[in-house]
Amino acid sequence: MISDLNAKELRAFETRVAEAFNAGKIHAPVHLYSGNEEQMIEVFSEVEPEDWVLCSWRSHYQCLLKGVPQEDVFSEIVAGRSISLCFPDYRIFSSAIVGGVLPIATGIALSVKRAGASNRVHCFLGDMTAETGIAHECIKYATNFDLPIRFVVEDNGKSVCTDTFSAWGAENSSFAGRGDHPKVVYYRYQTSYPHAGAGARVQF
Repeated sequence: MISDLNAKELRAFETRVAEAFNAGKIHAPVHLYSGNEEQMIEVFSEVEPEDWVLCSWRSHYQCLLKGVPQEDVFSEIVAGRSISLCFPDYRIFSSAIVGGVLPIATGIALSVKRAGASNRVHCFLGDMTAETGIAHECIKYATNFDLPIRFVVEDNGKSVCTDTFSAWGAENSSFAGRGDHPKVVYYRYQTSYPHAGAGARVQF
């Protein structure tokens, strides 16, 4: 465990961001977490300081739990970089491109293995991204070559404004109930926030 932040402190941070966004102080999109604090803390109990963490456009909790100071994260969010937070000194990177970090994370894991290093890669993706071709290809490659990577599928049931499984014509995630998968951690949660924003219409 790198950070000792608890669930209440994580929620308080997102509330602060939501209030700043609704007050028009953040002139760019934000994607907020809620309802998954305990799961995220559990995931990060296995993350070490030298590990790599790669995320999508929703990455506030990951940055905080990787040890980035709260004010540094908040300043980047206010500056309009919520959907692309990157802190190289802490080995954490995010991207707003759907599935964009997956091949990068897989490549880092391959490099780590070839170097004989002991650190790992942790790649976060949402339920919709988990159903895409690039996700299945990266997970299959990492599994077949036993790369030091863990894909964390976070299922909030949302694909922007569409229910994920209605969009795919499926009853559930491809990774639900797959607790035996060697490279995938899956959890489902219910958020109180919309896909983007904080529940109020804000004109930039």
